[in-house]
Amino acid sequence: MNGNIFSKMSKVNLFILITFSISWTIALLFYLLFPNIDKVPFTIMAAGYMFVPTLSVLIVDLLIDKKKSLKSLAINLNPNWWYMAAWPGIILLVLFSTIISVLWPTITFSPDMTGYIERMSSQLQPDQLEMMKAQFQHSPNEIILKTLLMALAAGISINAIAGLGEEIGWRGLMVREYKGLNFWSASLRIGFIWGLWHSPLILMGHNYPQHPVLGVGMMIVWCILITPLFLFIRIKTHSVVGAAIMHGTMNACAAMPLLLISGGTDLTAGFTGFTGMISIAIAIGIMVLFDLKFSKHSITNKTILDGI
Repeated sequence: MNGNIFSKMSKVNLFILITFSISWTIALLFYLLFPNIDKVPFTIMAAGYMFVPTLSVLIVDLLIDKKKSLKSLAINLNPNWWYMAAWPGIILLVLFSTIISVLWPTITFSPDMTGYIERMSSQLQPDQLEMMKAQFQHSPNEIILKTLLMALAAGISINAIAGLGEEIGWRGLMVREYKGLNFWSASLRIGFIWGLWHSPLILMGHNYPQHPVLGVGMMIVWCILITPLFLFIRIKTHSVVGAAIMHGTMNACAAMPLLLISGGTDLTAGFTGFTGMISIAIAIGIMVLFDLKFSKHSITNKTILDGI
């Protein structure tokens, strides 16, 4: 890098500084312009928010570090079977969290979706709520099937593109810069930064609308917890695209458990609640068991560089 004010900063710290500065400024401006946090403007803002990590990578690598290309970020489309774990596999994990949810004392199984209707009653107009009730009562199984198919379709298309907007940063540049760390140390650092980055969105009611302040801590812990799965897929697919598909598919189906359960709060129910964390922890246990006992090339007991 040239001798400027950024020359003494590591690339990863520079990336974090630029990403947080741009992202949190966008969130602050949105809040000042839309203090009521209307759903449609918020969705548009959040979609743009997801591309800030990629913008920051472009600034760091191409403008400041004067790189000629982004090949070192592992953006390639060479397919392998691990993409199946990133795509339908993450849907199975989300559905598994539904089973864990109904084991929680205050949560019950609600196949007729009455629990979801109750949750939405404070967010929808009366006519919209009645329309939802009619749709759910007519064909609840069809709705679940359509939701699954749409999650699969979105996970490898529009949602994957949005996921790539984040993953070029989290599992691209940060993995490259943390390649000397062991798998778990890199996961912890990436997960913490990733979770903290979400803070303005969480404070505005995203994911934890009933507990926006506590939700900030929940999101940080949740991101730390799920990052090993993302990092594992990133390494096994040899591409940040694998993580992007996993990210996009997860975003498309993360609300599915809420369709099938009743009770609980945003801190306990659903994939981002405590029950979701339990399901993720179980998945990590299975991942480690497979990696250490059955995989021909284990990665969780090595540095990122050795694992790749």
